[in-house]
Amino acid sequence: MFGGGCYYDATILPKGAEVTGDVSFAADVIPIFDKGCNTSGCHSPGGVKPDLSASNSYSSLTVGNYINVSSPEDSELYLWMSGQGEQPMPPSGTNVNNAALVLAWIKQGAIEN
Repeated sequence: MFGGGCYYDATILPKGAEVTGDVSFAADVIPIFDKGCNTSGCHSPGGVKPDLSASNSYSSLTVGNYINVSSPEDSELYLWMSGQGEQPMPPSGTNVNNAALVLAWIKQGAIEN
């Protein structure tokens, strides 16, 4: 008799489109936060840290050490957005393309541009 079961030795996550162009924090990253993080009230001023409102997000992310430019894939922000963190963000479901865009921004030095 076969004692069936599943065995997983790795979790394969879907990949977003590779981002090859320059990523702007103001033009590309903040709109992601505005659409998915602030409309729910989760990461707006007075909500869950980090504060991802347009005026405070860069400071909140850098001061709070949510970004790791020396190892972008280990950045807490990227891990949340790619569904690999303690709590996937947004809670309604991750967006692989948004995660790829944020990862590209971090790889490009996480500049406030």
